[in-house]
Amino acid sequence: MAEFRHLYPFKPNYLKLNGINYHYVNEGKGEPMLMLHGNPTWSFYYRALIKEFSKQFQVIAPDHIGCGLSDKPDAAQYDYQLQSRVNDLESLLEYLGITKNITLIVHDWGGMIGAAYAVKYPERISRLIVMNTAAFFPPGSKKIPLRLWLIRNLKWFGAPAVLGLNLFCRAALYMASYKGLSEEVKAGLIAPYNSPKNRIATLKFVQDIPLTPQDPSYALVDSVEKNLHKLSDIPMLILWGKHDFVFDSDYLSEWQRRFPQAEVHHFSDAGHYVLEDLPDDVIRIIKNFIVRT
Repeated sequence: MAEFRHLYPFKPNYLKLNGINYHYVNEGKGEPMLMLHGNPTWSFYYRALIKEFSKQFQVIAPDHIGCGLSDKPDAAQYDYQLQSRVNDLESLLEYLGITKNITLIVHDWGGMIGAAYAVKYPERISRLIVMNTAAFFPPGSKKIPLRLWLIRNLKWFGAPAVLGLNLFCRAALYMASYKGLSEEVKAGLIAPYNSPKNRIATLKFVQDIPLTPQDPSYALVDSVEKNLHKLSDIPMLILWGKHDFVFDSDYLSEWQRRFPQAEVHHFSDAGHYVLEDLPDDVIRIIKNFIVRT
């Protein structure tokens, strides 16, 4: 990790959950700011926000189990499903005594995990900052992209491609950023996923995308979608990279339809990794949003 460690100079913290080490960043003091990453990133993705906002907030950024510096247990020890992700998060916040005034920042899978927590405890959330994510099923008759469908549905393809060849993580290094990533940032993003056994969460996240009522996480996503209205009175900021082959303008439109009062910034010069493409712009906009809310 030496080649990128200077980009991520945070003290590691661990909470043991059922014998599994759940890693989280805990920097700064003040009201809590919670940052939830997606797949195939980890808390490293939030490094610029952690450095900046830990001057004013207690910044919490966990690595979902199987990701980042958290343990990577096999599927017999951990089921890698959405409900477990939400339970892990709730356990962490209870352990830290964080139950109010949370500024919640979400990206990718972090959106669904964070929204499931937020609709259960809307009174605990003071602001919601959304970046290229969903907290609902694909809008309209939209399908998931073919490459995700292949990984999710074809076992003879998904496991060899994701676990063996690391194609999911490697592709993201080139497809998720619009402006391109430096070699040290690429090294940081991919470092935790350096062997087939360490890529299990990358595969399981895709396999856990619920598309039919028979899928394990379908009922929870359905419940979150039906209860999103509970977040309508919470100030919301949407920061959206235009060049995203999964969370495209249809997903942004669905957020705007559900939350017409949200402040929206749609960036034509950013992709899925909006924080990698425009960290300074994002920080400036969030600062202004915090002052106003």
